[in-house]
Amino acid sequence: MRHYKTSEVAAIIGIHPNTVRLYEELELIPKPKRQSNGYRIFTDFHIAQFRLARLAFQIEVLQNGLRKKIIRMVKVSAAGDFDTASVLTHEYLKQVRQERENAEEAVTLVQQILSGNASGNTHFLKRKEVSQYLDITVDTLRNWEMNGLLKVRRKKNGYRVYTDDDIRRLKIIRSLRCANYSLEAILNMLSLLSENPDIDIRGALNTPKADSEIIAVCDKLMTSLTEAENNALKILDMLQKMKKQFL
Repeated sequence: MRHYKTSEVAAIIGIHPNTVRLYEELELIPKPKRQSNGYRIFTDFHIAQFRLARLAFQIEVLQNGLRKKIIRMVKVSAAGDFDTASVLTHEYLKQVRQERENAEEAVTLVQQILSGNASGNTHFLKRKEVSQYLDITVDTLRNWEMNGLLKVRRKKNGYRVYTDDDIRRLKIIRSLRCANYSLEAILNMLSLLSENPDIDIRGALNTPKADSEIIAVCDKLMTSLTEAENNALKILDMLQKMKKQFL
């Protein structure tokens, strides 16, 4: 097995030598052995692990724990547990696909609202039921309400009741948050949409970007998630090759 210096690893991967040291500190690569003079000694395993990590972090999908899951996978791979890393990658892949479906649904819902074809309210759910249905925490729901993204009706006994309209709005919010939009930006978009469904909501984020429309945001998210899915499939292949080569 070949040995490499820090500068050689940096040149091969295309990163700064300080980034090599940072990956070591973050346990994203195996801890390298050192020569008697203190210089680090890297191997082909380190090179492969760097490539895997760079691919894993290529697409920034931060919400709903996706970033944490992919970081954990990289650390497990760095420890040489390729089987567990593969399991974690499959879990990540499953959630990425679910988030893409969520984004696709959000686009459909916005189109229905803009066209006036949104259906009426036939269901009334409690907060815990909504949390389970949308797979978000009760604290997240509470936070969105406190920030004005949603105004929930109350029954006479004081319990909150979520209608179909609320669920549609929450599904849109969920995808916009997954796309890393701030609560303030989401509130601005939804407020304009609620006040006047005929409004051109392009530019509702008050930015010069042409893709600030809700539908465009979700389309962009779907593109990122598709790329993340493709990368996850490549990672699974890399993990199998690393297992054969380094175990």
